[in-house]
Amino acid sequence: MHNRREFLKATSLTAVAAAGIPAIVSAAFGTQSPRQVELKTGDVILFQGDSITDFGRDRKPPNFNIENADRTKEYNDFNSLGAGYAMLAGSEILFKARQKKLKVFNRGISGDKVYQLADRWEEDCLALKPTVLSILVGVNDYWHSLLNGYKGTAETYLTDYRKLLDRTLKALPGISIIIGEPFAVAGVQAVTPQWYPAFDQYRKIARDLATEYKTRFIPYQAVFDQAVKLAPASYWTFDGVHPSVPGCRLMADAWLRVVKP
Repeated sequence: MHNRREFLKATSLTAVAAAGIPAIVSAAFGTQSPRQVELKTGDVILFQGDSITDFGRDRKPPNFNIENADRTKEYNDFNSLGAGYAMLAGSEILFKARQKKLKVFNRGISGDKVYQLADRWEEDCLALKPTVLSILVGVNDYWHSLLNGYKGTAETYLTDYRKLLDRTLKALPGISIIIGEPFAVAGVQAVTPQWYPAFDQYRKIARDLATEYKTRFIPYQAVFDQAVKLAPASYWTFDGVHPSVPGCRLMADAWLRVVKP
């Protein structure tokens, strides 16, 4: 009987969440419609970031056992896109814009901070020649200062991020960039009161950089803040940092608000 009640509760939450996700995302973006990236034929879309983007993707190319395997061919497949928001958002644009011959890559790597993205930027970004670049990074830049003895600060995050954007725009003029806001859902396992107010600086930096560089911006913190009004925080994320299955759907819908297939 207990299992039945839990099943019905979970089923009910799933139904409510599915019905409410568009409203959640709309509320997070506010009354002003976001400026969209309009996808063109042949566009190359690259998702970059940490574990939230990585989400279990296969980091070995399909022909990894062949010498000099061509990693530029890792696109539009389940293995390379992972199981998170990048796969959900990527599958949606591939379906809706199937005539545009899009290539969708995921190069997120679990644990990465901005300087680690920079270390692999030539191979995992510039060599792929993306026309649309989506970046979500920042939670580890703060979290690892609590857990792993990382000495970086908010100023480090700002400096490293600005260098990365400058480098990208110099190498790929005309690229469309989407900056995702680093987020944390308070009260779920990893995210304790110790995070605040320090972590809010990282969120503000991401938003300010999006304004400074005139990129698109996804307010993920506001998205999750709205979501917890509909279902418990633990429904949307299992540790306060990594999204659950419906949390990934929530993120994908938010991402799709700034992209027009």
